[in-house]
Amino acid sequence: MGNQSSSEQNGRTITMQDVARAAGVSVSTVSRVLDERLPPSRSPSAEKIREAAKQLGYRRDYVASSLRRGDTGTIGVLVPRLTDTVTAMFYEAVSQAAARHGYFTVVATCGNDPETEERATQSLLDRRVDGLILSTCRLGDRLPQQLREKQINHVLALRTDGISPSAIGDDELGGYLATRHLLDLGHREIGIIAGPNFSSSTLNRQKGFLRAMQEAQAEVNPQWWRDSDFTIVAGENAGYEILNSPARPSAIFAVNDDLAIGVMAAAHRLGLEIGRDVSLVGYNDIPLVSRLPIPLTSVKTPLDQLASHAVELLLSNHVENPQRYSLPTLIPRASTRPYR
Repeated sequence: MGNQSSSEQNGRTITMQDVARAAGVSVSTVSRVLDERLPPSRSPSAEKIREAAKQLGYRRDYVASSLRRGDTGTIGVLVPRLTDTVTAMFYEAVSQAAARHGYFTVVATCGNDPETEERATQSLLDRRVDGLILSTCRLGDRLPQQLREKQINHVLALRTDGISPSAIGDDELGGYLATRHLLDLGHREIGIIAGPNFSSSTLNRQKGFLRAMQEAQAEVNPQWWRDSDFTIVAGENAGYEILNSPARPSAIFAVNDDLAIGVMAAAHRLGLEIGRDVSLVGYNDIPLVSRLPIPLTSVKTPLDQLASHAVELLLSNHVENPQRYSLPTLIPRASTRPYR
């Protein structure tokens, strides 16, 4: 406290040279130890440098450092919306992963609108971000191709176009695990609320569903298949249509948890009990679903790992292995029971 007050009284900014002098090391050593982008050293010399910096009240000049390196230490992250639990959790995980490498994240939202996505991307690039992580990719979008043509460092996350570097879950395996679980419980008449067809993640979950059904030689009834968006309201509407029939399925796979929560609401409206009258599986295993009155069976994607993969791909310029997959896990709960 005394050293910091003294430096303020003298009206002089504390520099790396001051820290180096106090710690008895070179300026280059101080620079390496205090660079948050590098793994932290636990050597006695490094601890001495950090203590000297603290005692002197040293604060790194990020603007000057950025000018020297030609970067800003920031990563732009584009998500559809932050009101969605999965994308909010993903952004938080990306922010934490970036911080471990000494980077700060800036987020922009664009719904699922390609034009808004392009404007948001340009706004982030205008702010000189060092790279982009996009969880907004729609199949057929021109943006990833434009980024590749301009050689802008970017990674797609959660969804992929199959070309750009991507950090994604193995969604086909996840869809397969969800459906296989229902089949193993004896269900043969299984409906699906399939999500939107512009998303690679939902298409791959659909593929997993179809593969499991075909392996079991179980019929896929088109009357029990509903395309939808990702919302609870969409899940309720689709669930009501499927369940409001004497020939309803004994089980439903919803390709995300919000859709599954909507199905629960539809079942309640119809006087049906989830688990007893219809089994239900969701996807993503958001924190809420284990705390519902009837806890939801769901497929868990490790978002922390996926976010770490995205940041690592971006910072390594994805020279090797441009596709990183995170494996899903089925979490069984009370919403699925054996067929009666």
